[in-house]
Amino acid sequence: MKVPMLRLGKTGITVPQNGFGALPIQRDSVETAVKLLRRAYEGGMRYFDTARAYSDSEEKVGIAFEGMRDKVYIATKTAALTPEDFWKDLNTSLEKLKTDYIDVYQFHQVKQCWRPGDGSGMYECMEEAKKQGKIRHIGVTSHSIDVAEECAESGLYETLQFPFSYLASDREIQLVKTCRENNVGFVAMKSLAGGTITRGDAAMAYLLTYENVLPIWGVQRENELEEFLSYMDKVPEISEEMQAVISKDRKELSGNFCRGCGYCSPCTVGISIRDCARMSLMVRRAPTAAWLSPKWQKEMAKIPDCVECGLCMTRCPYQLPIPDLLKKNYEDYQNILSGKTKID
Repeated sequence: MKVPMLRLGKTGITVPQNGFGALPIQRDSVETAVKLLRRAYEGGMRYFDTARAYSDSEEKVGIAFEGMRDKVYIATKTAALTPEDFWKDLNTSLEKLKTDYIDVYQFHQVKQCWRPGDGSGMYECMEEAKKQGKIRHIGVTSHSIDVAEECAESGLYETLQFPFSYLASDREIQLVKTCRENNVGFVAMKSLAGGTITRGDAAMAYLLTYENVLPIWGVQRENELEEFLSYMDKVPEISEEMQAVISKDRKELSGNFCRGCGYCSPCTVGISIRDCARMSLMVRRAPTAAWLSPKWQKEMAKIPDCVECGLCMTRCPYQLPIPDLLKKNYEDYQNILSGKTKID
């Protein structure tokens, strides 16, 4: 069975239900990134998502698809908070992407639902850009469920990008349903929950139970890409064994766990919050040796320097008690290093 085709809400964009997230390729060389992007296209992917904030990701996407712009759909984002910065970002994106239009232009990680007449002028910028033909569809991304719900119900946005995986809460599942009811295309980011979900087939199988959800997989390496491309012709289905994996993960990962979005940073005392606040999970769910290396021992040793200034919590879209999470992860990590806690 082949991966289903998906219509992205009212945009009318129709693509395989299997997209490419281009954040990680900013860590690749240009040669490697372009090779990955072109291989993704050859393998059947047609929707490619990047952002102005992803350093040189847009430039790499532009190089990869120069001369074949009409064969792919490109989505990018602006984190601008003023009209002046909006136009600066848009024109830069068009230049880097080597194109004269963007298929889906998204407000990036918004903290409010931009609306016409709200005094900011931001939504009016989107409307004008669409009128000029520089963008074709207006989208929005968020990590805040409150803001995402407002955007989904507003009638103003053609797509919504939000974290979604089999660890989703009932409220997040309802958000997907709201998007379907309002004909808003739902783009799922972080479908591996920031790396805490280690079974890509289970993640994909779950997402495919929602006909309106387009997953975009963050890809940095060839082996990662090949796994997701394999689902094009052999769609994973939820078996009894896979359901057991999903149920186990839901039990272990429910509650206050770090999704690894990184919006909490920078830390005032230099703690690598994104990884240190979820170290207990990573050391158990990823190759252990890498997380017990001298590098990460040094990073974890910074946790006692936390001054509990609270800035990280004001930035966290999940309202996590980050200082407490850091302390718990530090204690667990020390117990693992000392041998007091054994891990399989």
